[in-house]
Amino acid sequence: MIERRLGLYVHWPFCAAICPYCDFNVYKARGQDTEPLVRAILADMAYWRDQTGKRPLTSLFFGGGTPSLMDPGQVGRIIEHAGSLWGFANDFEVSLEANPTDAEAARFQDLRLAGVERLSLGLQALDDASLKGLGRFHSAQEGLAAAGLARTIFPRLSIDLIHTRQGQTLDAWQQELDLALTLSPDHVSPYQLTIEDGTAFARAVRRGSLHLPDNDQAADFYLLTQTVLEQAGFDAYEVSNHAKGLANRSRHNTLYWMSQDWIGVGPGAHGRLGWGAARRATKGHLRPKDYCDGVALNGHGIFEDELLPEDAVRDEFWLMGLRLQDGVAVQNAPGLPLPDDQIQARVRQGLMWRNPTHLGLTAEGRLVADTIIGELLAGGD
Repeated sequence: MIERRLGLYVHWPFCAAICPYCDFNVYKARGQDTEPLVRAILADMAYWRDQTGKRPLTSLFFGGGTPSLMDPGQVGRIIEHAGSLWGFANDFEVSLEANPTDAEAARFQDLRLAGVERLSLGLQALDDASLKGLGRFHSAQEGLAAAGLARTIFPRLSIDLIHTRQGQTLDAWQQELDLALTLSPDHVSPYQLTIEDGTAFARAVRRGSLHLPDNDQAADFYLLTQTVLEQAGFDAYEVSNHAKGLANRSRHNTLYWMSQDWIGVGPGAHGRLGWGAARRATKGHLRPKDYCDGVALNGHGIFEDELLPEDAVRDEFWLMGLRLQDGVAVQNAPGLPLPDDQIQARVRQGLMWRNPTHLGLTAEGRLVADTIIGELLAGGD
C-alpha cells in the first residue's frame, strides 16, 4: 500500500492579467480587498484539520493565479496556521509560484522571511517578442533579473519555460535553454504549449491566426530539451520536470504523481484524500465570493465532494504514476491490472520497462506517454 503522505495546496485566484493560454480558475486583480479571502482560507484549513486528524504536512504549495501578488504577511499567516493545525514532517517544503515582474520581485525577501523555501518562477520565455506573443507583462530582462535575485534569496529555485511556440525554431529554443541554465536553477519545468478550450489561444486557432508546430516538430523540441538538460546534470524525473538530484524534486507535485493525499483550499482548489473505494475528491467553489460565502455558511469552501469509483482511482493512479521516471510500484495499483500482453508488446518495442516490483516508460515511451497510457487503460477495461 502507498505510504499516505499529506500536502496542502492553497489556490490564490488573482492575476495582474489573464494569459491567453491559461485555463486555470483565475480572475483579474483589481485592487480588491483580499483579507476576506485569506480569513476564509484559514477557516477552511481548520475544517480540514478536523477531517484529516493530526497528520504532519509534507508540503505546502501556493499556486494560482499569481500567489506572489499576495502580501507576504498573508503568506506567513497561512504557513503559521498550517503548522499549528497539522505540524510539519522533517522534509516539509513550502513552495510558491511567482511572476518575474519588478513589483513582485520586490516581495521576494519578505516572502522568504515568511517561510517560502522553493520559488517556482514563471519565466515562460526569454525573449521579448515571445513574451509579448504569450501575453506576458514582464520583459526578458526583468525575468533574468528576477531569477538572479531569487537565486540569492531562496534555498531552491525552479523555473518554468514554454516551448513549441508559434514560429519558434530549435536553434532559438536551445539558446533559450542555455541562457536559462546560466541562472543556476535547481529545477526546470519545460512545458509544451498546448491549446486549451475556452482560452484566447483556442479562439485564435479557430480564426486561423495562431499556428503551432505539428506533432513531429513538437517531438523534436521535447528531445532537444531532454538532451540539453541531461547534459547540464538535470534528472528528468517526470515527463515535464527536471531536477538536480533527489533533494530538488518538487515534494508537493510528487504527491500528485504518486496518488498520495492533499488538501485543496481556496477558490476552485482540488483535493484528494483516502484510497481505494474511499478515495475522496473535492473541489472548492470557483468564484472567490462564493468560496468565502461557503466557508461562512458551512465552515468549508467545498463545491464538489465525492467518493471516486474504483475505476477512476485506478485510472488516476496510472495516468499520473507512469509519468515518473521511477515508474509505478505495481503492488500499490488499485483495481484491475493493466493488460499484460500489451505491456509485453511495449517492452519489446522499447517503450516500457519492467522489473519484479515496478513498471515504467522508457525515455522513448515518455515521448508518447499520454497515448500509451490511454491505450493501456482502455485495454484493461
